[in-house]
Amino acid sequence: MIDLLSDTVTPPTMEMRQAMFDAQVGDAGYGEDPTLNRLEALAAEMLGKEDAAFMSSGCQGNLAALLAHCPRGQEVILGDRSDLYDFEAGSVSVVGGLVLHPVLTELDGRLSLNNLRLAVRDKGDYQCAPPGVIVLENPHCQRGGRVLPPSYIKEVRAFADEHSLPLHLDGARIFNAAIASEKRPAEIAGDFDSIMFSLTKGLAAPFGSIVCGSRPFVDRVRRYRKLLGGGLRQAGIMASAGIVALESMVDRLKDDHRRAQLLAEGIRTIPGIRLEFSLVETNMVFFRLEGVSLSTPNFLDALSQRGVRMGTLREGVIRAVLHYLISDEDVDATAKAVRSVLQIAP
Repeated sequence: MIDLLSDTVTPPTMEMRQAMFDAQVGDAGYGEDPTLNRLEALAAEMLGKEDAAFMSSGCQGNLAALLAHCPRGQEVILGDRSDLYDFEAGSVSVVGGLVLHPVLTELDGRLSLNNLRLAVRDKGDYQCAPPGVIVLENPHCQRGGRVLPPSYIKEVRAFADEHSLPLHLDGARIFNAAIASEKRPAEIAGDFDSIMFSLTKGLAAPFGSIVCGSRPFVDRVRRYRKLLGGGLRQAGIMASAGIVALESMVDRLKDDHRRAQLLAEGIRTIPGIRLEFSLVETNMVFFRLEGVSLSTPNFLDALSQRGVRMGTLREGVIRAVLHYLISDEDVDATAKAVRSVLQIAP
């Protein structure tokens, strides 16, 4: 099966498996796991922040970060097509007691400054939940893996400062953004107070995400990690794979981007296919079926029968995600499978 469902379906590399087997461990609850300490120090250095905390998932990482930024009852201002709003089980509200305030997500992943201004309400108005934090997503998944321009991020930073609000980045795939924009990860993260990134998305680690920020902020994140059931013991077994991911899997992301562009070009001219986003910047290709009676589930089922697996994030939009297990030959085979399905569709 050519599995393009997500870049989270990848098993760990052999180097990761060996590192996990050989990992030096200690009780992370007492700060004594040397491998975990090394991973957190490496992540903080790469993102240009003072400290970092290893989390069980991106959902837990985002939740702990937002709780560390603002108390219960305050608003999280974020995009209405953001991963945090759509796909994190409402944890920010259900567990954290924070109010999600969605703002229209533009086609390129931005939240317009005008809409942000409308969203930030007077802190002195007791009828409204006060604003607590602004969240951006980069690259933006549901907008085709688009990368936010640095100039735009600086504008939002200035706006956040104007209102004394922290700025958090859901940077699950921040290394894809760095590769696509030819910048260091620390440059992408520089204008944010905090960043969450995933070790399992594109980097092939089997477990974990990281939250980075100032040392006092990360201290608060670690407290919330414990509160949320994320207390760690011999975490070096998991952290060792994360170290391999950061040291050996980042630069090769450019191959996933190139293959995503190849796939987009390979299916663009197939009758019945319309690319959702003409620009492919990272490792995702989104498209719709057009002018055919085949439903999205039936298309995905027929494609699976031909040895290719894709998925959908919302009805009518199909997503293919490239990762280290996909070769140029797989991309060609995928395009042929898509054409084969649509040739027999009425």
